[in-house]
Amino acid sequence: MAQQSRASFPEAFLDLMRQTLPDEASLQAFLAISQQPLRRSLRVNTLKISVADFLRQTARYGWRLTPIPWCAEGFWIERDESDEALPLGSVAEHLSGLFYIQEASSMLPVSALFAAQPQPERVMDVAAAPGSKTTQMAALMNNQGLILANEYAASRVKVLHANLSRCGVSNTALTHFDGRVFGPALPQTFDAILLDAPCSGEGVIRKDADALRNWTLESTHAIAATQRDLIDSAFHALKPGGTLIYSTCTLNRLENQQVIGWLCERYPEAVEIDSLAQLFPGAEKAATEEGFLHVFPQLFDSEGFFVARLRKTAAVAPMPQPGYRVGKFPFSPLSRKEAQLISQAAAKSGLYWDDSLTLWQRDKEIWLFPTAAESLIGRVRFSRIGVKLAETFAKGYRWQHEAIIALARPDAANSVELQESEAEEWYRGRDIWPQTPPPRDEVLVTWQQQPIGLAKKVGQRLKNSYPRELVRDGKLFHL
Repeated sequence: MAQQSRASFPEAFLDLMRQTLPDEASLQAFLAISQQPLRRSLRVNTLKISVADFLRQTARYGWRLTPIPWCAEGFWIERDESDEALPLGSVAEHLSGLFYIQEASSMLPVSALFAAQPQPERVMDVAAAPGSKTTQMAALMNNQGLILANEYAASRVKVLHANLSRCGVSNTALTHFDGRVFGPALPQTFDAILLDAPCSGEGVIRKDADALRNWTLESTHAIAATQRDLIDSAFHALKPGGTLIYSTCTLNRLENQQVIGWLCERYPEAVEIDSLAQLFPGAEKAATEEGFLHVFPQLFDSEGFFVARLRKTAAVAPMPQPGYRVGKFPFSPLSRKEAQLISQAAAKSGLYWDDSLTLWQRDKEIWLFPTAAESLIGRVRFSRIGVKLAETFAKGYRWQHEAIIALARPDAANSVELQESEAEEWYRGRDIWPQTPPPRDEVLVTWQQQPIGLAKKVGQRLKNSYPRELVRDGKLFHL
């Protein structure tokens, strides 16, 4: 069950809110809802399943799903109290990547971006972890093109990759930089950029009652200075004609309207504000005079959020070149003949891809890079590009788990649909003793017609290859 919030508010923060909200009644409504628990919400991952099929598949759970008006794949979810003992992250559909547990308001920035630019070829997510918005964008792009997903905090890059892998995302390149580097390093490169900026987090108080414990006006000004640097860098990395989304999960004008105002003053001939007042039915309740969405939690019973959509109408003077060295790129592309042999071998294991992905090699590793990333090689240093497909060894290829999740077709000739009890055993890292003999020595194991791994037949059992770091214990699937 969600916990009752026990939020407290510094007086200086309340003064800021009085300057932002229209009247005392609005302030009292904000304070009242801030003491209420936050509604849970999820987003269907259409890389794996359609919304209609997801609703049919989960109907047996008795979930009460309410559509989120600004995201066609998003739903608020209510479960019976008896079901709450099983974490939502432990149900089968979450383990196999069919949905992402994402707060409703955080779906707004991507919806705003793709309403303006439905088919961008090259996108950057400046502050990507844990991956909710990156996976949302990948689904809307149907894994085509490129998303450069950057995360400054080293500890969060691993979480970002894990979520991309679980959701079957293949069109990303991961970087680990301070976002201020991209304007100088990759000027006028991206069709669209999402800057969900680091902020004071005032909007998350319903989820975290301590969110304002260390809040000060001084720290808010310092954060806003960083945000100005980040939006300046992002704007330089954007192509003329491109779309920039600036968003925060905070509520004060210093980090929101004033940051946008600063950018407009700096580049008056190159920035155009694109109104979001008609983004979805009811958006006008949150729309500011400028056309931003300033979502206070009482408006839609959600977290607080701010979203602005900007268009770059002209080029601007370049920033000074970065002072770091990219270093030698350790991968080389495979020849046409080598690529054909690998594609044929992969197909026998049920793995397929199109020409939006290209084969590259590093020592004994085979990778699939988004083709749209290749022109960036040598211009920026990557932590990880695309999907690790295989490791080569004397007898062939060892296909990687992330490639199976992203590329396998569940109707492949070598696929074996597990029973529910067998699928539970698989996620617990245990070998499977199938009721019917497997069709081949290497089989693609599926559950609910979703690929969940690759297994070798050893005698009468299927040897479990589920990655050790993903193995689950406790209750799974249902109570």
